Amino acid sequence: MTSEDMEKKKSVFNKSQEFLEIFNSGKQFIEEILKENERLRLRIMQLEGKLDKTEKDDLIEQLQKKAERLEEKIHKMETRYSDIEKENKEFAEKYLEVEEQNNNLANLYVASYQLHSTLDFNEVVKIVMEIVINLIGSEEFALYLLDDNNAELTLVASEGLGENQTGTIEIGKGIIGTAAQQGESYYIADLTQHIESEPLAVIPLKIKEQVIGVLAIFKLLVQKDGFTPVDHELFSLLAGHAATALFSARLYTQSERKVSTLKSFLDLLKPLPE
Repeated sequence: MTSEDMEKKKSVFNKSQEFLEIFNSGKQFIEEILKENERLRLRIMQLEGKLDKTEKDDLIEQLQKKAERLEEKIHKMETRYSDIEKENKEFAEKYLEVEEQNNNLANLYVASYQLHSTLDFNEVVKIVMEIVINLIGSEEFALYLLDDNNAELTLVASEGLGENQTGTIEIGKGIIGTAAQQGESYYIADLTQHIESEPLAVIPLKIKEQVIGVLAIFKLLVQKDGFTPVDHELFSLLAGHAATALFSARLYTQSERKVSTLKSFLDLLKPLPE
């Protein structure tokens, strides 16, 4: 977390403390006014037996006006207290949202570092899967990569999917193939209209403008009822980092195989010892 984030967090905390102090002082003031009002009413009752009728009426009128003013102040304070309480609730919710965003971005930073910490293709795929599960909150999803001829998408990993959602997908065919062809992310507009066999979201994995694969989300975890603005940010960042890591790891793996094959071939050409 950067120093700027820390300052923002500190400012948010201080403002929250100020709101709490206003609440407490307002509550205490209202309680004091209520006690004063009760004391005045009791005083009226006590004086009724000690004064003549004219004095009594004048004093009662004065005390009643004072009581009315106090009651009006109480009403204003209660209204203000209710408004501040509502503002504080909204502020607290916003604070939690910002805190969640900071945590997600911190987690993504760690995940991005892990993605670029290895050139083992299977390890990179595993890290991508963990990111989608833990940060995005997806229960069913699939990772596809373009084949060498860029003609179709090949499934390289999936979570929670049936056999009918595996295999290969032709470029330009269906929601997934179209997203890969156009290089544009797809998100379902209304989750209540979702068809089980179709994806909720498709995120092309791109290096600059070159699509090297797609991530298709078919189902979210039970506790997640939709995509948030934070999710869209995570998808954007993940698309670039995952694409680079997967592309580099695949090239490295292919080169390692070629080197191993060439070495074996050269070993065969060596003359046999006499």
